[in-house]
Amino acid sequence: MPKVAMVEALSMAMGSELRADKDMVLMGEDIGINGGVFRATSGLQEEFGDLRVIDTPLAETMICGMAVGMAAQGMRPVIEAQFMGFVYAMVDHMISHAGRMRHRTRGRLSCPMVLRMPFGGGIHAPEHHSESTEAMFAHMPGIRVVIPSSPSRAYGLLLAAIRDPDPVVFMEPKRIYRWGKEEVEDDGEELPLDVCFILRDGTDVTLVSWGAMIKETLEAADKLAEQGISAEVIDVATISPLDMDTIIESVEKTGRCVIIAEAARHCGVAAEIAANLADRGIYNLLAPVKRVTGYDTVMPLYRMEMKYLPSVERILNTVKKVFAVS
Repeated sequence: MPKVAMVEALSMAMGSELRADKDMVLMGEDIGINGGVFRATSGLQEEFGDLRVIDTPLAETMICGMAVGMAAQGMRPVIEAQFMGFVYAMVDHMISHAGRMRHRTRGRLSCPMVLRMPFGGGIHAPEHHSESTEAMFAHMPGIRVVIPSSPSRAYGLLLAAIRDPDPVVFMEPKRIYRWGKEEVEDDGEELPLDVCFILRDGTDVTLVSWGAMIKETLEAADKLAEQGISAEVIDVATISPLDMDTIIESVEKTGRCVIIAEAARHCGVAAEIAANLADRGIYNLLAPVKRVTGYDTVMPLYRMEMKYLPSVERILNTVKKVFAVS
């Protein structure tokens, strides 16, 4: 079984489903001949042809509008926004049409499409290339929002997203596209959507995160273990809809929770998780829920971006504060 990086696992998943489903097509800017900015679709046009792996003009509104129409008529388009900062022209189609198709037609039509996008900071990119505005999509009714954090989860979750009968926003943390490799069998097996993954069992504190920040969260858990603190690590994976049951069950055991996200703090997914814990899990908490997040400002350019992203040190300091009051 080959060891592959996340970007390779994504390519494997798309290739697997292109072979299995003749109604699936890929569309996006430079995804064909060039294989995409990060080469996530490298080699797929050569294998499947330019009618199924389609290089589009630089027109995000058109790409998304075409995908909605194709999906409503039975095809399964998977489209790419080159970077999350370029996706805003697509939002109108996603919220006004894709997410409403099943409701609008009383179930007569669905919209089985996937909108893929690299997102997040940490690669020294210019402006509009490092956004983490997942909360915007999570707020849209009728749309799933999925964020993988490892090669194996990227493969299984993307397959599940493509097969889902409703629209999925699939956000790919580009900082870890090539960080770490795992054995991933190209067997067409999907992973479940709408569930959290417990990456590490613990008894003293629950660390909740998703996407690229899982890397720092696991590193922090290792350092906490050296200090005699047992941390349970949860990868949310699907941020809409949220699997709060798994998180609450963990907090019932540990009594403490720290949520780690690189997005801006205000009105983020971390805030939604914290609000749910206050509503459903408050009697199990030994200390207030804490968040370690980005800042309420535009992601800075590369000289300062690592100061913006939550660090292992910030996570450890926040966990110390939690234990100081419990």
